[in-house]
Amino acid sequence: MYCQPLVQDWIIRPYLSTSHHMLERSRQMKTWLDSLGYRDYTLIAASEDASFRSYHRLQMAEQSFIVMDAPPELEPCDQFIKVARKISAAGLSAPEIIQQNLQQGFLVLTDFGNTDYLSVLNDDTEAALYGDALSALSGMQNRIDSDDLPVYDDALLNREMDLFHDWFLPQLLGVELTGSQMDCWLSVKQRLVANALAQPQVFVHRDYHSRNLMKIGKQNPAILDFQDAVQGPVTYDLVSLLRDCYISWPKARIEHWLKHYFDRAVANRLVEVEYDQFRHWFNLMGVQRHLKAIGIFSRLHIRDGKPGYLKDIPRTLAYVSQVSAEEASLAELESLITELDLSTRVDSLS
Repeated sequence: MYCQPLVQDWIIRPYLSTSHHMLERSRQMKTWLDSLGYRDYTLIAASEDASFRSYHRLQMAEQSFIVMDAPPELEPCDQFIKVARKISAAGLSAPEIIQQNLQQGFLVLTDFGNTDYLSVLNDDTEAALYGDALSALSGMQNRIDSDDLPVYDDALLNREMDLFHDWFLPQLLGVELTGSQMDCWLSVKQRLVANALAQPQVFVHRDYHSRNLMKIGKQNPAILDFQDAVQGPVTYDLVSLLRDCYISWPKARIEHWLKHYFDRAVANRLVEVEYDQFRHWFNLMGVQRHLKAIGIFSRLHIRDGKPGYLKDIPRTLAYVSQVSAEEASLAELESLITELDLSTRVDSLS
C-alpha cells in the first residue's frame, strides 16, 4: 500500500485529475481480455489501494478472477510477479499469475474473495487469524531468499520519514519546525535508521497488515500487495501486523504475540538477542513505519484526493506517542509531539 515510485508530477497529474485515462485503460483492458478468449464476462471494481494500481473482478460463468491494472510507467508488474512466485514457492498463499501483459500493465490473478482480515477480526477470531498470520510471516522470513531484492537502506528509511516532515506537518497541519525543532527531528531520524540497520535483515513484505491478508479456507492467509518487498529489518512486518494502522489491540495482547514470535525467531535462529533488545527493535521500528504512514495518509488526502485515510492518522500517531513515552531514546520525539500539540491537532481532523 505505502510505497509509490518517485515520478515527476507531470506524469502523475493525468492519473489524478481526469477520467479520460481511466476510460482508456478500461478499453485497453477489455481489448486484451477479449484477445485471450474471455467471453460473456462482467468486470466490476474489486478494490483500489493507495498507489496507482486498481483491481477488477472478472466473473464468467462459474469462474472468477482478479484483473490488476497497473500503469507500467508508474507501477511496473515485474516485481509483483517476482515476489508472488517467491511467496508461493515458500508454501504460502499468493495470487497465481494466470495471464500477463507487462507492456500495458495488466495481470489476471487468483481471486481470493472479499474477506480481508480487517472485516472479520474481533475478540473471537483474533487468536486463530493472528496465529495463521504469524506463522505465515515466519515462513516468509525463514524460507524466502531476499538477496536479490532491493535493500531497505538508510536512504530509503530517511526518505520515508521525510513524508511526515514534508506532507503531514506543513501541508496538512500548517506546522513549520524551528531550527531547534529541526535538529531534534534529524536526531530522531538518525536514531531510528540506526535501529533498523542494526537488526538481522530478512525478507520484508513491507505492508503486512489486516487489509492485505485475506481469510481463506486452506493455507490461510492469502497474502496481497507485496510488490514493494525488500531485504530489511526482522521486526518490520511484525510491527506492521501487530500495531496495524487500521485496527488496534490492547497492549497486553500485543506483548503476548510479540513474545511468542520472538521465541519462534530464536528457535529458527533468526535472532540471537535477549527479548528486551528485540522489543526495543520492535518499538523503534514501529515509530519509523508509523511516521511514514502518517505522511502518506496526508499525501493521499492532499495530492491524490483520497481523504478516507485521514481517520487513521489519530490511531497511528497514538502508537508513536505511546512508544516515544516508553523508550528513553525517543524522549526528543515525545517532547516534539507535545510541543507541537500534534495529538490535539489530529483529533480535529476527524
